[in-house]
Amino acid sequence: MSLTANQSLLAIASLITLFMVTAQAEEARSNYFNDPFLNVTSAIKDCPVPAGPVLTEAQARAEAHSRIERGTSCYHSGQCRLPNSYLYDQEIIPRAKRAIEADGRFAETSIWIEGQRRFVTLKGCVQTSGQAKELEKLVRRLDDVEGVVNLLNYK
Repeated sequence: MSLTANQSLLAIASLITLFMVTAQAEEARSNYFNDPFLNVTSAIKDCPVPAGPVLTEAQARAEAHSRIERGTSCYHSGQCRLPNSYLYDQEIIPRAKRAIEADGRFAETSIWIEGQRRFVTLKGCVQTSGQAKELEKLVRRLDDVEGVVNLLNYK
């Protein structure tokens, strides 16, 4: 059986696409910007570990300029006392972890928290939607937290 020219081109294009997808999937990822990502609780055993703030080198290069602009705009607008809003995250995320642990209502959850630019992202699993709402309220009340992104799943 011989292939037509179109079939041959289609087969070659398919192989090239497969190679590119495989190469991208294997490309190393890292937390290039050192964004904090912490596990807080781990009671729900079948809760998958969420993706942290990892990027490929190309993605990090593409993000660098916009992160500088977003980070310093907070200071230039008078909304931040520190010169870059990302500088808050290394302090906010451990403080959020301590607040969640001290609260006591979330021991039966599996929660990870991530910080970027004074925004705290809640990831993982909780037992009820009420827990997710209360957790969001707790973190939102912490000093220097600009906002909370709630990506929690209910188990």
